[in-house]
Amino acid sequence: MTPKAIVLFSGGLDSTTTLAIAKSAGYDLFAISFNYGQRHKVEIDKAKIIAEDFGVKEHRIASIDLRQFGNSALTDSIEVPTHREEKEMSSAIPVTYVPARNTIFLSYALAYAEVKKCENIFIGVNTVDYSGYPDCRPEFITAFEILANLATKASVEGSRKVRIHTPLIQMTKAEIIKKGLSMGVNFGLTHSCYDPSETGLPCGICDSCLLRLKGFKEVGMEDPLKYR
Repeated sequence: MTPKAIVLFSGGLDSTTTLAIAKSAGYDLFAISFNYGQRHKVEIDKAKIIAEDFGVKEHRIASIDLRQFGNSALTDSIEVPTHREEKEMSSAIPVTYVPARNTIFLSYALAYAEVKKCENIFIGVNTVDYSGYPDCRPEFITAFEILANLATKASVEGSRKVRIHTPLIQMTKAEIIKKGLSMGVNFGLTHSCYDPSETGLPCGICDSCLLRLKGFKEVGMEDPLKYR
């Protein structure tokens, strides 16, 4: 029987590469995306297109209203930082951090995995180029995996243990791009911007755009996206 994988999937560069890695490892893909009140909802449209392109077995879109809590530039009336140097980006937890987002997302993925009788969850967190988010750190992932195996019926009964896969966690953005390209990822379908235009064009000046552009520059190629 082909093993199954739940992939947390935003339609971004990192999560699309993670999806490709899970596919190349021979898993049947079950993707989960989130409409959580983010200002960059265009990522959901991108995720739908990419999931279909990858032949994902099932693509669920969970709706969660994190905007009701706010306190993030992605879910509140707070300006997205622009034109920042990498040193400034990583000097403190940025205002684009969404409180408890990955904890919430992984909890949904865990529930999905239990229903699908799946032992593997993939998430494209990364700590090398940009380590500002506390819920992208290896110690967080390790702690969540322990929690997952205390919290589900299958793991308590001993029939199935959950593993959280983080294939990108020690890779630079350039290395992630190279990895994706080696597996045929079409990065022109992906979306990374925190503050896109109404038509979905990336700004090119937010932290996410700048790190993406830096990665493509280091690879020696032009980003296939058009920027406003």
